[in-house]
Amino acid sequence: MDELDKVRVATLAAAHGLKGDVKLRLHTDDPATRLVPGTRFDTDPADVGPLELTAVVEHSGSTYARFAGYADRTAVEALRGVVLLADRENEDDAWYPEQLAGLEARRPDGTVIGTVAGVQHLPAHDVLLLTEPDGARTLVPFVTAIVPVVDVEGGFVVIDPPLGLLAADPSPDSAEE
Repeated sequence: MDELDKVRVATLAAAHGLKGDVKLRLHTDDPATRLVPGTRFDTDPADVGPLELTAVVEHSGSTYARFAGYADRTAVEALRGVVLLADRENEDDAWYPEQLAGLEARRPDGTVIGTVAGVQHLPAHDVLLLTEPDGARTLVPFVTAIVPVVDVEGGFVVIDPPLGLLAADPSPDSAEE
């Protein structure tokens, strides 16, 4: 199975405590299904894996995991930045980052505002890289409030940007005048 058949589930962040727990930055909207003890994950970089999940816990709004063979803080610190990969599932309402590249971007009223060049995975959340008609490249937070519609089959996304997010928009200061 090649890398295109894999999806990012989580990125391993900082070690937590002394017993080998590591904080996860989730890239899945279904952690309860994806993060089941006993699951083996391929990794990026590949030479670190596979990693077998032995425990997962939610605490204070964060998700922490333990992996077989990493029993203490020192061992798990070497995993920082490793990405957990899983097989794709055939989900009717799902899409993957590479499917978004090339989609037309529209405002809610249908006005074309550019083309999606790709998706970047940042620590806070994912962002769409939007190429505007004048060539400007804008990072658009990939959250439902700003990107309410993703229609891969239709070939477009709807972006409802706050004033000033797009290069073509007037700045918020000049809009008040």
